[in-house]
Amino acid sequence: MVEIDKLCAGAGKKISLKDYDPKYTGEYKEKDAKKKLKKNIDKLDDLQYTFYASDSHSLLIVLQAMDAAGKDGAIRHVMSGINPQGCAIHNFRSPSKIELDHDFLWRHYLKLPERGQIGIFNRSHYENVLVTKVHPEYILGEQLPSVKSLNDINDQFWMDRYEQINNFEKTIHQNGTVIIKFFLHLSKEEQKNRFLDRINEPDKNWKFSYGDIEEREHWDEYQNAFEQAISNTSTKYAPWYVIPADNKWFSRIAISDIIIDTLKSLDLKIPELEAKEKAKLEKAKNILLNE
Repeated sequence: MVEIDKLCAGAGKKISLKDYDPKYTGEYKEKDAKKKLKKNIDKLDDLQYTFYASDSHSLLIVLQAMDAAGKDGAIRHVMSGINPQGCAIHNFRSPSKIELDHDFLWRHYLKLPERGQIGIFNRSHYENVLVTKVHPEYILGEQLPSVKSLNDINDQFWMDRYEQINNFEKTIHQNGTVIIKFFLHLSKEEQKNRFLDRINEPDKNWKFSYGDIEEREHWDEYQNAFEQAISNTSTKYAPWYVIPADNKWFSRIAISDIIIDTLKSLDLKIPELEAKEKAKLEKAKNILLNE
């Protein structure tokens, strides 16, 4: 199993992404990756069945990363074996006019998974302390009464926003939502290679947007924004994991291992029926056998 503790950012710990190697693969070899992932997918299938039947918790998985880090592929491969009836994926793009007329967490509340369900946020409420931190002019579109100009978007503004996110996550945790947050840590060189693949391979052209190049120019700013967000919002009830993403096969193993470990820690059981319900089952069985 992946050494999960090495990937966890820790609660209240200030991190530097330079301390995490995007190429890290532990003791795993690529040749064994498919076999390992297949076993994990089977385990997730069993765990999801119990999770759904117990109907006591919901699971929220948050995925954040730089462009081309492999979020979509991770979802597709890791979650490929689970029952789609028990899982929903939400990709949060630029907020609409209606969404901007509410607080920044409102649209995320609406998409939270119900008990027994797994919800995946492919980009999430963290965009409000990532892309908006690199492009603070976007905050002006929220028409906040306390923000009249870019000068009002200061360090205290961001600390308040981290606190709001922590309060949001603490509230849903206390009401039964298990939260796992993944940052897919991609190197700048590997991003370059993946962008070139998207340009050079015709069947991948659709994946490329010129805007990706424009955002790449802000690489260092984004790295700082991720460090600040992770450092200020990794908690015991909603931990961040920094997933090495230069090797997609490893990031998928790591993500699946962490989800499995989290679900196992809940120690959930298939609900056992009460005596009255068991009696009804026996009665129904006799009726069917005597038809």
